[in-house]
Amino acid sequence: MKALVFHGPGKKSWDDVPDPTILHPTDVIVKMDATTICGTDLHILKGDVPAVGSGRVLGHEGVGTITEIGSAVTTLAVGDQVILSCISACGKCDFCKHGVHSHCLGEEGASGIGWIFGHLIDGTQAEYVRVPYAETSVYKLPSGVTPEQGVVLSDILPTGHEIGVRYGSVKPGDVVAVVGAGPVGLATIATSGLYGPSRVIAVDVDANRVEQAKGFGATDGVVSSDADWKDQVLAMTDGLGVDVAIEAVGIPQTFQMCLDVVRPAGHVANVGVHGAPVEFALQDLWISNINVSMGLVNTDTLGVLLKLVAQRRIDPDLFISHRFALGDIIEAYDVFGRAAETKALKVVLQA
Repeated sequence: MKALVFHGPGKKSWDDVPDPTILHPTDVIVKMDATTICGTDLHILKGDVPAVGSGRVLGHEGVGTITEIGSAVTTLAVGDQVILSCISACGKCDFCKHGVHSHCLGEEGASGIGWIFGHLIDGTQAEYVRVPYAETSVYKLPSGVTPEQGVVLSDILPTGHEIGVRYGSVKPGDVVAVVGAGPVGLATIATSGLYGPSRVIAVDVDANRVEQAKGFGATDGVVSSDADWKDQVLAMTDGLGVDVAIEAVGIPQTFQMCLDVVRPAGHVANVGVHGAPVEFALQDLWISNINVSMGLVNTDTLGVLLKLVAQRRIDPDLFISHRFALGDIIEAYDVFGRAAETKALKVVLQA
């Protein structure tokens, strides 16, 4: 089959690789119908995720059709179209039982790490993929939800919702600032609206993305290259800062921006994937009573979000800016990697 293969920092190619096979009774083989590229894939290509070795098939999102099932699989069948969660969960370990699937103790990939697709095992940017722990790691695609929409549910919607909104403890009446209006930031904005904040402020260096964010539920926007960006944000509060500041980029500067605008006793939720150390001035911050959270998505809310998408409470089509054939994935990476120029949000690759 064909697959997008990582060959070390800055190197990738669309290669011929062996077809995946059933390795464990709980596996299924899925023919990919649609997949996408994540900001995390760009971090991998920059060398920010050293656990990803040369030869790895990238990708951790997608929708596909089951072509083969392992002997222990009873709730799925050949022909089922399924959403692949970006997190693989054995469903039996202590972490899985507590909903912390991101730290699944199953032996697949590495015990204690639930994100394995495109990381510790071959991923979804391919014609076929082996899915471990299939019964607890995929969701059947209901009628009325398209494969493209399902792709958005693989990662960015649960990530924004869980790590941004829920970890940030967004509640009715809050003023929320989301720093970074890329796909995950926009997913955070879209799902924050479920909790009734009074204002959601999109902050980004790209004026186009700030404007786009208003279509996802942002009430206000601030371009962070403005010299007075902080004053603009504070002016939308009582002057004391926002209740919740959500970092959705993954660089030291944007994390500091969140610390700069959060109010005493507020929440800072870090969603971005960081590849460099971040200074945390605890000697100054301890007295502020702020809560700081971070983490890897568990996708334990994917099923709930799927229901909301099916009922049109959330519109995942808004996230899709470009469409490519799967074989054009190198071009798709180029477009996605130059998002400021191309205005790319999510690029969907269709098999």
